[in-house]
Amino acid sequence: MRFAEICVHVAAAALSLSLATAQTIAQINGNRFISPYRNQNVFNVTGLVTATGPNGLWIRSTTPDSDIRTSESIYVFGRIPSSLTVTAGDVIVLDGLVSEYRSSAAYLYLTEITRPTNVQVVSRGNPVKAVVLGKQDTSPPTEQYTVLDEGDVFALPNNASQISTANPVLQPWAYGLDFWESLSGELVAVRGASAVAKPNSYNETWITGDWRKTGKNSRGGLTMTAGDANPEAIIIGAPLDGTDNPTDIKLGDQLADVTGVVYQQFGYYYILPLTALSVTESMSPTLPPPVSWTSKGNCNKITVGQYNVENLAANSTHLPSIAQHIAYYLNSPDLVFLQEIQDNSGPTDDGVVSANATLEALVTAIEAAGGVSYAYTDIDPQNDQDGGQPGGNIRPAYLYNPAVLNLKTNNGINPTTPGTVLDANAVYPGPNLKYNPGLIDPSNPAWEDSRKPIAAQWETVAGDKATLFTVNVHFTSKGGSSTIEGDPRPPVNGGVDQRIAQATVVGDFVARILAEDQAAAVVVAGDFNEFAFVAPLETFVNVSGLVNLDDAAGVAAQERYTYLFEMNSQELDHMFVSPKIAGSPGGRPDLKHVHANTWVSYAEQLSDHDPSVARLDIC
Repeated sequence: MRFAEICVHVAAAALSLSLATAQTIAQINGNRFISPYRNQNVFNVTGLVTATGPNGLWIRSTTPDSDIRTSESIYVFGRIPSSLTVTAGDVIVLDGLVSEYRSSAAYLYLTEITRPTNVQVVSRGNPVKAVVLGKQDTSPPTEQYTVLDEGDVFALPNNASQISTANPVLQPWAYGLDFWESLSGELVAVRGASAVAKPNSYNETWITGDWRKTGKNSRGGLTMTAGDANPEAIIIGAPLDGTDNPTDIKLGDQLADVTGVVYQQFGYYYILPLTALSVTESMSPTLPPPVSWTSKGNCNKITVGQYNVENLAANSTHLPSIAQHIAYYLNSPDLVFLQEIQDNSGPTDDGVVSANATLEALVTAIEAAGGVSYAYTDIDPQNDQDGGQPGGNIRPAYLYNPAVLNLKTNNGINPTTPGTVLDANAVYPGPNLKYNPGLIDPSNPAWEDSRKPIAAQWETVAGDKATLFTVNVHFTSKGGSSTIEGDPRPPVNGGVDQRIAQATVVGDFVARILAEDQAAAVVVAGDFNEFAFVAPLETFVNVSGLVNLDDAAGVAAQERYTYLFEMNSQELDHMFVSPKIAGSPGGRPDLKHVHANTWVSYAEQLSDHDPSVARLDIC
């Protein structure tokens, strides 16, 4: 199991010749992240054994101080002589070397005592009580991680400082990392535990307990908002008794009380539980109800869906279920923005780039599931140039109901067949698009190894032949990010500079449409791989002049999520609309994030993203 990784680290500690006698465990830990006794030998350290693991044990001071910044417990790494049996409840005394260990330079250090020698048992059978987190004893802060973030965990520049270098004095009442560090090594208990995420691939699950929480959504998760990235959650690691945590935990599941030790590994603070997690109750209903909105078939009430379908190929096993999501849960929107449509051969790097078979299979399955008979349009990428799963050639694509919308014919302006355009689109007087559909400045360096957005111009079939402009985006990923609880502060937000460049390119394009007609109906939607309150999307709004549809529709801040990552329910998928739509005389637009994937177990989800659907007046 992952916990065993620590067994390789002893040689990493530099052995100091200086000797020091630590009178208490609190003195060894100190009131900062790094021990004042680092690389020093300590003697006659006395502590109550609170838990044991495969490679060491945890001890608690028998003479605690009154400083809440200094942890009274510490991990002792190394084997105790086989001639000596040590169990929880024993008071022991030992000598050792104080070390700071981490397996990556991007992680925080774990303070520990290594190379234990002269271990003696002073007494046995002593009571072992856990520190109860929450109302009884102590609660974590709910918004900020560390003073080094200066109030914004997503501020630029990233990695402006490091905890290991600055080593600030702990303020556990104000900052989440400080709080968990002040309990490092401590045996703690969590009452009223609930899951705020699904298990990761190592069966580790983020939870909260019976303490104050901010950003709590109606499903029991913690939604990330501006200035609040939810440090009150803690991840539960591998049980110390060798059992396995459940794999099917779902968002909002209620859990039996958890008791375990606070630990630092893999860039996060953990609780290593004494026994495995146990689910006591799950949220109801299991799945959300379908959207009941219906299209009027004209410009007054156009329905628009958005869905990252996660590497969908013609032979994907999840294709029929994705089709059912679109037909049933989204109620067959008039227009659907899709991302991660793969080419016809899927993740086989064979030079195939066309996705007509994939899209044909999807529209056929939607109709079989009771949905409308869709038409589709996309633009083939250049082979292996747009990132994503190797060989898959993912791209954004549109589905549209031809009984309601059609691609507008721009009076002979289009010089080429839709679907083959690889040069830059443009906005002509009218406004009209040079290509319909067409890529937005595809040779711009902003799109290197990333999906190119597809702009389109639509016309309603019925009524006044209203025009709608759309841009379907899938910005570059957050690959290369550091953990939110890691050493760099603020954490590294991978790809942020490229997303700012992409946001500027798309924003400029939209601004040109609105410059031609400030009353134009425009929707930009897709997987932006970013949060609305972070620089790339703030840039996009400022440059484009569009309005966040969540704001226009009045969606509550804590219900804005389409994705689960670490401890946070978060929104990577967005819709932005022009002022004409945001302030429509026909009334406030409607928007619903349909949690068909975030509410179910990991094995049951079809995509790692939720779809969304809106109802808009574009007249």
